[in-house]
Parts: sequence; structure tokens; C-alpha cells
Amino acid sequence: MPELQDIFRLYGDAYLNENHPPPHYHKAVRAIQNCRTAILGGHSDTCDECGFIKVSYNSCRNRHCPKCQALTKERWVMDREAELLPVTYFHVVFTLPEELNRFVIRNRELMFKLLFSASTETLRKLALDGKYLGAETGFISILHTWGSNLTFHPHIHIIIPGGGLTANGQWKNSRKKFFIPVKVMAKLFRGKFMHALKKMRHDIQGLEDDGVWRTTANTLYLKDWYVYCKRPFKTCRSVLQYLGRYTHRVAISNHRILSIHDDKVSFKWRDYKHGAKEKVMTLAAGEFVRRFLLHILPPGFTKIRHYGFLSSAVKRKKLALCQKLTGAAVTVKVKLSAADLMKKLSGRDITLCTSCGIGHFTISSGLSPPIAA
Repeated sequence: MPELQDIFRLYGDAYLNENHPPPHYHKAVRAIQNCRTAILGGHSDTCDECGFIKVSYNSCRNRHCPKCQALTKERWVMDREAELLPVTYFHVVFTLPEELNRFVIRNRELMFKLLFSASTETLRKLALDGKYLGAETGFISILHTWGSNLTFHPHIHIIIPGGGLTANGQWKNSRKKFFIPVKVMAKLFRGKFMHALKKMRHDIQGLEDDGVWRTTANTLYLKDWYVYCKRPFKTCRSVLQYLGRYTHRVAISNHRILSIHDDKVSFKWRDYKHGAKEKVMTLAAGEFVRRFLLHILPPGFTKIRHYGFLSSAVKRKKLALCQKLTGAAVTVKVKLSAADLMKKLSGRDITLCTSCGIGHFTISSGLSPPIAA
């Protein structure tokens, strides 16, 4: 089956040469093109039984590469397992209206930060309100920028426990069937986002003009903003499985790419406006590359963030208290090697010789990248 790497090798350079995107776009394209090839160097493994030599090349480790996220994701999810509480968890999604997309694309870092802050302050304020919970909660926020068909669709996924710490240091559970009404969250989210956007609009390319701002603001204030809250997870284990689906996902995974033919790319996507029906979309190769590159994040931008009692500044103390109050089982974080982690996930021993099936591979030598002429 074709992969994203094949598409970038065939059409990536042409797109870069014609469109001249910023340097970090070039870096991502080059990383995906060269992932697990001799260009990045590698190592050779020798079987201690039959002497068979296997060559393995290094991965690019770029966070936008679909080949490089599996083990990173599993390690991250395993670390979160030690932080789960035996309470109800909810999945909340905050989505920006499509009228903002053209401004977000031109001002990614500023607008993404605003999306994080507005959604965070919305949850914090409402959770502290005695009408809904009356406690400080802790949650994980994950930025996604794509729809299933690779269009630009910035939104925040949040995994949040149904409960929190009260001012007097006690644990308080939320209602079982819902956390906070979505209409309340949507109105407050819109208000917080628009208030902050108005204050910083002169720093936003495209919103400096007073007329553009008034037209845009009027449209956005009249529109109902979309906030979604999924029904509670059944078990803590299901929370982990769900986290694994969202944390280290890239805009499109290799298994969705069906074919590359006549300078066109076909891939599977789900039409959520029509019952999540699976369909096939075919795009010109250049358009496919353009859509994928819409989702390259600004350099150094953090897409997974922790808030409340899960924030790094207070987590050691407050999370321990939450675990004690909720009767959470104490678990110890265990760091596994890549081989041990693969064995745990798939049951396959990747050190076992693929030739004799008896011996095991040991690293015999490193392979340096080729020297450029």
C-alpha cells in the first residue's frame, strides 16, 4: 500500500519549490521523505545464533510523520495510566467557527494559544461555580487542526474527570450523566475568545482593519459556537484507549491512503455530516500535499497541555491528594525499552532472529548517514 512518504517523495519537492512555505514546512517534508532510510543512518543487528545480519535505519522522529508516533504515543499513554482516578471521565471538544479559519491560518501560534486559553478558562470558571461543580478540576487538552478530509478545522479535545478538589481540600464528584451543559460552555467560550481576540486584534494579520473586524465580530457573535461533550467513559481503561486515539495522531495515517495514480491521491475519509459514512476522496497530488501541510504546527508549539491539578507546577502535590481522596490504586511508572514495549503491545519479540527463529539480534555496529558530495 502507498504511504505518505511515497507521496512526499514524488510531489513534495515540486510543491516546496512552487509555493516557498516557511522553513519548518521544508523540515517536516524532508523528515518524512527520509524517515527510515539510509539518509538518516542506522545500525546493523547480528543474530547470536546464525550470524544473520539485519540492517535498520533511523526514524525521523518528526511529530507530523505517521511512522514515528506509535511508540511515542504508547509511552505517553502508559505514563498517564499512573495518573488516572477511579471516577467518571468526560470528553469535551471546543471548535472554532469556520469563519475564523482564514485568520487562524495566517496567525497560527497566536490563535492556537487563544483557543487553548479560552477553552481552559471556560472549564475552570464553570467547574469552580457551585451551580455545576464548585471545585478545581484537572484536565488534558489536545490540539487538532484537521477534518477527516484534511480540511482546516481547528479544535481542542479535552479529557476531564467528573469531579475536583474543593476549597477545603475535599473531593467532589460531578453529576454522573453530564459535566456542564454544553450550551453554557459554548456561550462562555465564545465570550472569552471574542473578548481576548478584540484586545489583540491589531496583532492579528487580516483583522487590523476596523471594517473587517466589525463584520467578522458581528458574524461570530450571532453564531452558535460548537462545544461537544461525549457521554461518560465506562472505565478508566477506556479513557486510556481513547487518549491513545487522539494524543499523537497526525493529519492522515498511512492505512487511509489507497492509491497514487495519474498524479492523484485517493484516501478514505468519514463524512460526519452524513452519519460518519466512510467515503473515498481523490485529490490532485499537489492539493493533497497542500492540505497536509496546513496542519504543520509552529516550531516548538506544545499541542498537548495539562491544566488544573494536572499542571506541572502543582501535580505532584494535588494529584497525590486526589488519588488519596478517591481511593485510586497506587501504580508505579515503568520505563520499558522499545523491544519490551513492542512485546507488550503486539506479543512479538522484535529481537528474535527473522532468519533462524532461534537466536536473538544484538547491535553490532552503527551506520552513519552518507556524506553529501
